[in-house]
Amino acid sequence: MSFFARRAQPHDWPAITAGPACAVALAVATTCAVVPAYAQTALPPPEEVDLIEHLGDKANLDVDLVDETGATVSLRTLIDKPTVLTLNFFRCAGICTPQLNGVLDVLNKVQLQPGTEFQVITVSFDPRDDAELAARKKESYFKQMKRPMPPDAWRFLTGRAATTKALADSVGFEFKPWGEDFVHPGALIMLAKDGKITRYLYGVKYLPFDLQMAVTEATDGLARPTIAKALSYCFSYDPEGRQYVFSITRVVGTFVLLSMAVFMAFVLLSKKRQSKGVTP
Repeated sequence: MSFFARRAQPHDWPAITAGPACAVALAVATTCAVVPAYAQTALPPPEEVDLIEHLGDKANLDVDLVDETGATVSLRTLIDKPTVLTLNFFRCAGICTPQLNGVLDVLNKVQLQPGTEFQVITVSFDPRDDAELAARKKESYFKQMKRPMPPDAWRFLTGRAATTKALADSVGFEFKPWGEDFVHPGALIMLAKDGKITRYLYGVKYLPFDLQMAVTEATDGLARPTIAKALSYCFSYDPEGRQYVFSITRVVGTFVLLSMAVFMAFVLLSKKRQSKGVTP
């Protein structure tokens, strides 16, 4: 049974009778019962989540969401051009803010025209988020824009739990509740105008060139394999520290495996050379 599954209960304690020895026993029993109960108030480690690429598949666009004005909108009607899809939640104090800041930064730098050649749609998968919060989030980011930006160029949408999960599942995006927050990966999902998934951009920082290439591929409906996964491999997200941390164990493990492979190749080649040099 998990340590977090159950609090110690009074009926678990041994029966107590009067007397000094029993007073000591009561103090010990109380201490033993209280300490685990206090420890159990801490959250258990978060479950692992993943981003399973569905390149070439189509995202589920037949979902009704709520826009910043409180109006119900169909995702299929909104996606009429190459679209950058981000899945976040607006109360997030973790990677969501750095990621959306990264989106803001690349929108300010990319040569393509947002709203004309492509658009961004941010969907919250937290059913507690509402249109009012989405509007405030949108207003905050639009105030930081350094270039003209049509209001429809970056939409902030909310929806029911089942609806947003259906969308997330269709693009391979996993998220799981953890206390009052969620554990989830950080990535942009590039969609063609018919909903086809054409590329994933990992991390929280994005190069204008990468976004421009992703938009070009989505315009042509070309699904390209992801080759830049170094960030998701070398860095992992620490939910408690709310930041990306360098995953030294993965890097060291990879280095050890590569070193062993090089060593074995060297030994085999040396043996082959020696065998060729020996005359019968």
